[in-house]
Amino acid sequence: MSWKIWRSSGKNTTNHVEVNFIEKFTSERRFHSSISCSITWFLSWSPCWDCSQAIRKFLSQHPGVTLVIYVARLFWHTDQQNRQGLRDLVNSGVTIQMMTASEYYHCWRNFVNYPPGEEAHWPRYPPLWMMLYALELHCIILSLPPCLKISRRWQNHLTFFRLRLQNCHYQTIPPHILLATGLIQPSVTWR
Repeated sequence: MSWKIWRSSGKNTTNHVEVNFIEKFTSERRFHSSISCSITWFLSWSPCWDCSQAIRKFLSQHPGVTLVIYVARLFWHTDQQNRQGLRDLVNSGVTIQMMTASEYYHCWRNFVNYPPGEEAHWPRYPPLWMMLYALELHCIILSLPPCLKISRRWQNHLTFFRLRLQNCHYQTIPPHILLATGLIQPSVTWR
């Protein structure tokens, strides 16, 4: 029944934040498997393959725990193991969603340890980026090939997104999602 907030779970360690959380959670709590609890994570990146496996193991040992994960970006989203890890999590009952701009801003203001006076300098991810990541997450969950290619030019700090939609994407991704991205236009019948 508590609302404990843990910040900076990846600080001063070689583990990813997911593994750090699991280790800290299990070391601080001893509860019976019949006790239910809900955990919500706000992560900068989606879990990698190894973290996905650690999360699944944790959840299998604690069947009363439900997990919802909000992510800002997809970690190496074209890597087949990472894609399978995310699918395995969803198939295990984990909810994974891309953060909206307002959720991202909320996380920045409430959970990030930024230097005093620098709260206005939060990294901005335009809503279009978030929409493209959400589309790619749908492709991952539906076992479709990647539709999003991301290129970064570190000198200019520019990020380029390129969509490569195939017939399987158009046939499988729900039309309302494609409509929301502006990738397809609604069909209009003139009489």
